[in-house]
Amino acid sequence: MIQRSVNRIVLFFGCTATTCLAVGLIAQEHRDGYKDTPILPGQKWHVHDSDRPYPTEVIPGATPGAPPSDAVVLFDGKDMSHWMQVKSGKPTDPKWPMVGDHFDVGPGTGNLVSREKFGDCQLHLEWRERADVDGTGQGRGNSGIYMMSRYEVQILDSYKAHTYADGQAGAIYGQWPPLVNPQRKPGEWQTYDIIFEAPRFNGDKLVSPAYETVIFNGVLVHNHQKLNGMSGHREVPPYEKHGLEEPLLLQDHGPKQPLSFRNIWVRKLKGYDTP
Repeated sequence: MIQRSVNRIVLFFGCTATTCLAVGLIAQEHRDGYKDTPILPGQKWHVHDSDRPYPTEVIPGATPGAPPSDAVVLFDGKDMSHWMQVKSGKPTDPKWPMVGDHFDVGPGTGNLVSREKFGDCQLHLEWRERADVDGTGQGRGNSGIYMMSRYEVQILDSYKAHTYADGQAGAIYGQWPPLVNPQRKPGEWQTYDIIFEAPRFNGDKLVSPAYETVIFNGVLVHNHQKLNGMSGHREVPPYEKHGLEEPLLLQDHGPKQPLSFRNIWVRKLKGYDTP
């Protein structure tokens, strides 16, 4: 109210350079909020605190699925420079072939691993089975996206094709089936949006487990689901200490498991009130 009054006076009478500068400073420094309200539980801030930092501005993608301004773009259809191949523990340049705006799994060449490391993050990934995908059960275009190279969300053709529930597309492999199956037909692009909360360790002791939220083709299939440990086949592997950030991994499941990937980006997630 005081600011509006000052503006009316300036507009009516005009202003000198000094007066205009002063008014500009008032407008610039003015912040809505209060300091006489209760402290929020578990926080240091008052309700509607005038001193609370403003969130960092992020420019969203121009189209659905496009990376926002703060994303690390791991594949945009132009090159494979953010990835390396790993087979028998030896890193090499990628051998998975690029075809137009996507790349294909190179069956038998080894897993693809990101050069950057990530902990808490938001991942966007698009993948496609071949229209003529063949095989049964786990043999229908099998791959996976491994958060921190350890925690797998299954990639598979599960469109009117059945396998064990915690191993179908969208499953947190070997632990949790997807809540529903929203998969499109083979030959159509599928999307995963994964919000991953990394586990924390104190020495070798697990302090808090990993959590995962997975949105499959726009449909929620896991809602902040706790992970039992690392992913495994026919076993329940425990957690093992690792870094706060680790590479992402795309699985080469071996011969006769071809599929494609495109538009891969990641946002590193920070806490509230963090620049």
